[in-house]
Amino acid sequence: METNCFYIPDLLVFLVGFLLVYIFGYIGVFRGWGSKQQQEASSCLISLAHGTPAVLMAIHAILSTEQPRIFSSANSTRQNFVLEFSIAYFLVDLLHYLVFFPNDFLFIGHHLGTLYVLITCRYVVKHGAMAILGILVLAEVTSACQNIWSLASARKKDEPTASKLHQFMSPPFYAFYSTVRGILAPLFLYEIGVFYSSGVADNVIPRLVWISWMIVVVAGILGSMLWILNLWMELFRPRSHLEQKIVS
Repeated sequence: METNCFYIPDLLVFLVGFLLVYIFGYIGVFRGWGSKQQQEASSCLISLAHGTPAVLMAIHAILSTEQPRIFSSANSTRQNFVLEFSIAYFLVDLLHYLVFFPNDFLFIGHHLGTLYVLITCRYVVKHGAMAILGILVLAEVTSACQNIWSLASARKKDEPTASKLHQFMSPPFYAFYSTVRGILAPLFLYEIGVFYSSGVADNVIPRLVWISWMIVVVAGILGSMLWILNLWMELFRPRSHLEQKIVS
């Protein structure tokens, strides 16, 4: 007797899941917010649904693999699962920007670059997830703090509680983000660059592929550092103005 198995790809399941979370946020959780805030908050919601779970799943996939823990090892099933989870998130969030913020070329470019790295790792070379998931962990470990901070920032002019939360979170969040993106991520990327530049991975990950990965990640780190530097400057600017008034 034959058994018909109806298989639904994980990527499709994740795509539908993130779309449903976005719609739930848009028409439910953030319904009473202003139009732009409603759109941005819905994006934050799917980012929350992706960030911390992706970190936990990526760490588990790295630690539980039976493959050698090197940057050129073949992707395991669990590692591919996490890659598809993240591909789905970035596709849905890219759609959000294309529909509501088509002129935000910085974020659209970031998402396209990230998708290129994830897709080539998962479907083209099928190796290197150890490196890419390590980068994903460092990129998403600040996600929960960043999205809560962003939601508070969006409502700080309308709700005193949100304003207080934003003020309270800003210094520790900035410090956490700066440490991860400004110190840990470059150090990890350096280790990846040293490994790949030695040529030991060229037989499974073509040189053009890993070089393009490095370019995308370096650009992302530089963009992140410029963003957080601007926030630090905004944080201290009101204090400096206040000190000048007191002195005068």
